[in-house]
Amino acid sequence: MLAIISDIHANLAALEAVLADIDARGISEIWCLGDVVGYNGEPNECISLLSQRGIPSLLGNHDSYIVSGENCTRSRVVAEIIDDHVKMISEENLAWLAQASDRFERGRDLFVHGGPEDPLDQYIYNVAPSLFPEQVDRLFVGHTHVQCVLKMGHRVFCNPGSVGQPRDGDPRAAYVTLEGDDIICHRVQYDVARTVAAMQARGYEPFKYENLWTGTQIGGRIDKIVRSEAD
Repeated sequence: MLAIISDIHANLAALEAVLADIDARGISEIWCLGDVVGYNGEPNECISLLSQRGIPSLLGNHDSYIVSGENCTRSRVVAEIIDDHVKMISEENLAWLAQASDRFERGRDLFVHGGPEDPLDQYIYNVAPSLFPEQVDRLFVGHTHVQCVLKMGHRVFCNPGSVGQPRDGDPRAAYVTLEGDDIICHRVQYDVARTVAAMQARGYEPFKYENLWTGTQIGGRIDKIVRSEAD
């Protein structure tokens, strides 16, 4: 059995709650689809926990901002938080983040942060059969923070959702487990107030954390992933 987590985004309380839930299910193998950092207030602690647990993680777009030194250009808010995270992350944890690959492959399963065309930064909200590379039957992606499993003939698309900043209208932390051919979605309550307190301690403005209570993007938008009618 394998647990897939993604988009932790420096939310230590959510990560600890998810790992406790995974442990309670007796699952020892855990993979992360990237974005350990960004948005919330405890990036160093989240990286350390994954490292200590031996949990491999892909490189997400927020992780790449830290590793490359080239900050986000499309969002001032994201860039401000990344600048703050750079101050916190230890050299050891920076090295751990830098060794991340851009994909995992297992048989005919492909795991990426963004998508097949851009492993770091492809946003997938519409899923069509043409999305799948020829050799891939099951595609696992993160990045959009929307938990979703779509079956398309013999092929399956899965986004495990976000541990640290869900955007599908459910504020609970999200992950999935793989049990043979079955992909099972899980949601876990966590101490949002604790995460908010850590952000307040860093001086983050309320609009950067109010969305955690409602499971939305910053600004309140709820996202969804749909099956595309066009191939």
